[in-house]
Formats: sequence, structure tokens, C-alpha cells
Amino acid sequence: MGIILLFVLFILFFLGAPIFVVKQQTSVIIERFGKFNSSRNAGINFKVPFIDKIAGKVNLKIQQLDVMIETKTKDNVFVHLKVSVQYQVVQTAVYDAFYKLQNPYEQITSYVFDVVRAEVPKLRLDDVFERKDDIAIAVKSELQEAMQSYGHSIVKALVTDIDPDEQVKQAMNRINSAEREKVAAEYEAEAERIKIVAKAKAEAESKQLQGKGIADQRREIARGLEESVKVLNGVNINSQEASSLIVVTQHYDTLSSIGASSRSNLILLPNNPSAASDMLTNTITSFVASQKVSDQLNDKQSE
Repeated sequence: MGIILLFVLFILFFLGAPIFVVKQQTSVIIERFGKFNSSRNAGINFKVPFIDKIAGKVNLKIQQLDVMIETKTKDNVFVHLKVSVQYQVVQTAVYDAFYKLQNPYEQITSYVFDVVRAEVPKLRLDDVFERKDDIAIAVKSELQEAMQSYGHSIVKALVTDIDPDEQVKQAMNRINSAEREKVAAEYEAEAERIKIVAKAKAEAESKQLQGKGIADQRREIARGLEESVKVLNGVNINSQEASSLIVVTQHYDTLSSIGASSRSNLILLPNNPSAASDMLTNTITSFVASQKVSDQLNDKQSE
């Protein structure tokens, strides 16, 4: 009895037990006499000893294949692209995935190369960076159509890296740096222009206020002189004598104010003892000449 039991166990061990377990997200292919019989999913399964055998296992999990591609852009720049393709076997198409396709990795890689080398040469380098999502969509669309008949579904296609030549990257960095310096220079020039305009406006307002102050000052001086002449006329001093007296008085007042400061750099010319007398004589002569001109004009108008 023991010999028979050992014989049965020996046959079951070497020729296959009727009970087997399939793991989650896995499908097992059962062949009978070398021909496809069925596919078994996760859980406990049975097969006929000596007749059925496990031909292989198919992974139903989402898998990822990274493909590195070197191609040329429209502006003749060689660039390396990394395309990541996420795919999985359709559970209802395990037969096609196992028997129709020998190596899915090579098949997917071939299609990715074909699509990328057809799309990227249409774009300039800058456009490749901006339109990488369009490239990924084109890859997924082409793969989905091609791999569907082989029992594979394309979940996602991503362009995860774009790496141009090192010299090209340095040139792009220099261009970017030059653009930023240009913008910075424009902002600095604009700031300087604003400063100049503001300074000019401030100086204009200052000159305007200064001119107004001088005008007001001269107006008040004229009023003061007018009042002084009226007062002197009230004590029988005529206008010429009053004007001469005011000129001499202002001359000495100016000399007195200059002498009061030890740090004054003002020089008043002429500045000699006879200066007041000369100034008075010149003033009287000017008044006389002015009076004669005025009398002549009045005579001509009366004629």
C-alpha cells in the first residue's frame, strides 16, 4: 500500500498535480496535448493530470517601458527623448497576448521609434519642449491601434525627458540670459528716465516759484520806493533828488550788509570813496536825459 502511495506521489510530482493556485493579477495558459485549452485567473484551479499542462503565465498588471530615442529637429538639432509607455494585457485577450506576440517590449519600442522620428523632425527645438504632450498623444494613439490586436492596452504615453546636445543647452542658456539682461536694461533705463523727468519737473517748479518770489520782491521794492518818493516830495524834495537820495542810501546799505559777513564772496564794483558821488551824478544825468526825451515826445504829440 505504501509503495502504491509513493508511486502516485511520484507521478503527481513529476507529471503535474491536478490542483494549482493562480496569483492575483495573473493569468495562466493551459494547453492540452500542446494545444490551447483555456486561461485560468486568480484562485484555486484544476487541470487533468498527464493531459493538461501549464504553458505559461501572463502578467495582468500595468507595466512601464522606457524608450530612449535620438532624433533630429526641424532646425537640425539632435535631441534625446525619453518616452515612457504604460501598458497592460487585456484580461479577455490573454490568448492574443500570449500566442500572437513573441516580445511586446520590442514591438512597442519599434512603434515608439517610428512615431517620434516622424513627429519631431516637423518641429523646431523650442516647439518640441512646448508640444511634448502632442508627441505623447501621437505615440499613444499609434500604439493603441497597433497593440490592440495583440491583446495589449496602452494606458498612458509620456515624454518624460528632452535632452539636446550640451552645446545647444549652453547656447539656449546664453540666449535666455541675454534676454533677461535686455529686459533689466530696459527697466533700468525707464527708471532713470523717470528720475530725470521728475528732477526736471522739480527744477521747473523751483524756478517758477523762484521767479514768482523775485517778481513779488521787486514789486514790493517798487512800492517801497514809490512810498519813499511820496514822503520826500512832502518835504519839498523833488523826484530826481529823492531818487538820487534813495540810490545813495541803498548803495551804503549794501556795503554795510556785505561788511557784516566775514565769509561773503560778493564784490561790488565800483567800490571806492567817490563811487557814491559818481553813482549819484550818473543817476541825475539819466533822469535829466529821460525828462528831455519825455518832453520832446510830448511836444511832437501836441503838434
